[in-house]
Amino acid sequence: MLNKRDYYEVLGVDKNASEQEVKKAYRKLARKYHPDVNPGNKEAETKFKEAKEAYEVLSNPQKRQQYDQFGHADFDGGFGGAGGQGFGGQGFGGFEDIFDSFFGGGFGGRTARRTGPTRGNDLRYDMNITFEEAAFGVEKNIEVEKMERCDKCRGTGAKSEDSIKHCSTCNGSGEVRRTQNTPLGQFVSSSPCPTCGGEGTQIKDPCTECNGQGKYRKRKTINVNIPAGVDHGSRLRVSGEGEPGNKGGPSGDLYVYLGVKPHPKFKRRDNQVLSEETISYVQGALGVEIEVDTLDGKGKLKVPAGTQSGTVFKLKNKGIPYLRGSGRGDHHVKVKVTIPKKVSKEERDLLQQLAELRGEKIDETDKGFISRVKDAFK
Repeated sequence: MLNKRDYYEVLGVDKNASEQEVKKAYRKLARKYHPDVNPGNKEAETKFKEAKEAYEVLSNPQKRQQYDQFGHADFDGGFGGAGGQGFGGQGFGGFEDIFDSFFGGGFGGRTARRTGPTRGNDLRYDMNITFEEAAFGVEKNIEVEKMERCDKCRGTGAKSEDSIKHCSTCNGSGEVRRTQNTPLGQFVSSSPCPTCGGEGTQIKDPCTECNGQGKYRKRKTINVNIPAGVDHGSRLRVSGEGEPGNKGGPSGDLYVYLGVKPHPKFKRRDNQVLSEETISYVQGALGVEIEVDTLDGKGKLKVPAGTQSGTVFKLKNKGIPYLRGSGRGDHHVKVKVTIPKKVSKEERDLLQQLAELRGEKIDETDKGFISRVKDAFK
């Protein structure tokens, strides 16, 4: 039996770890040591395989129980493992599983799969836009640093088509087979070719532009069309502008996440615009036409006589355009009536005359007088 590390030690979890904790630990190691992340790094490749082997056992309740009881002997030793249960024991799900455990999955003519075209990774870009840009839409050019398929070799990684040769180790099959003699007879197992990584080909002369990678990193300017009506947190997809795929696979997508900057005067609620305007207590009492700011520029709002502070007026179809469909929301203007903290003697005399005309009693002290006027417009 090979001298192997304890599976719990490999994944860095306790022996009482839950299935979820085992899965989380494995995913962390897989991301760290995956061959695609560490090309050509044999040590990382070994650690990746070690973690995968540990996970395959500890993620299976039945296999984990066997391992806890008998250790590696149950998976690497003779046929008397798992308490001498042999082929009929509970340690294996069936006849094929026995040979999967002993010979790595090559029984019954099963072959290693050669990897085909794979889709490229998606990318994310965060963009801030103004309140008005979110309302009416805008086109933006952004710069993204990403991998691009090499134009010179068209993603093959080879200097020319003649530079791509069949792998001499596997003769272009992408897999290697090995024969083992066992007490039950001769068995054949297969695995991806270690020389070409299951590709079946080797590059004799790599492309000088991308050093045989088939792609290289560059900065690219991308035009993004932001539609009218988007809001903070909206996500836009730019098709095909992610990382290039492998072996001719399609590119991933670019996702643009939008942040909307606060407006000094406007607030948004769904497709409605909210704002406030201030008028004097005289304007509130007598009425006035005021100029207000809207998304379309300056507009006119008629405030009728007797308007109370906090009254909300609606400017129809002056809000945010609907993202899906036609039309716009409304603009709601809240009018606040202000009371001056101090009044002149002339203003006080006029207000006293007004109070007498209305038959209203007032406090002759400044504090009481001002308070009554304020109360009248609350």
